[in-house]
Amino acid sequence: MGVGIGIVLLLAGLILVLDVVNVGTAFVDEGALGWIFVIVGALAIIIALVMNAQRSRVHHVEDRRY
Repeated sequence: MGVGIGIVLLLAGLILVLDVVNVGTAFVDEGALGWIFVIVGALAIIIALVMNAQRSRVHHVEDRRY
């Protein structure tokens, strides 16, 4: 789920940075908001990948005594 949210934020940020869509808000700078989305999206992807890598290194041991 974290990778998907990161990709969505990254794409939304790139759309705002590259002026693909002109939102036309007077109180928010679209370029700055786009760069914030790009940075947060990249961090979300990196954190999700690190968390998944840590999850895969866990080993479960089952001890059966009869």
